[in-house]
Amino acid sequence: MYFFKDNDFAAKICDKAVTDGVVAEAKHSNAPDGVCCFYLHYDDKEAHKRCITYFLENGLIRKTKAGKLYNISFKLNDQIRNGEYGSDFVSEIKLANFVDLETGKWIG
Repeated sequence: MYFFKDNDFAAKICDKAVTDGVVAEAKHSNAPDGVCCFYLHYDDKEAHKRCITYFLENGLIRKTKAGKLYNISFKLNDQIRNGEYGSDFVSEIKLANFVDLETGKWIG
């Protein structure tokens, strides 16, 4: 998921992700600000790598003042269906499972 404040930008990044083969499906809310969803399989490590690389290359992961990547969470469809939002949401997958937040380099 990527939270946006510019609907035109959201449409472009979703379309580009699908066109470039990063994900098979991506969509965004129609509000002026909202969320983009990029769909991939939970156990497909190569798909995660493609998607995270896309996020990194397009500046979609914010950094702290010190330059460290924020440890963003990934949400599973089951968590959405179960209504896990806000304080009820606990991520099973985070960016730190894939990259070193200090360097941005891939782990393993």
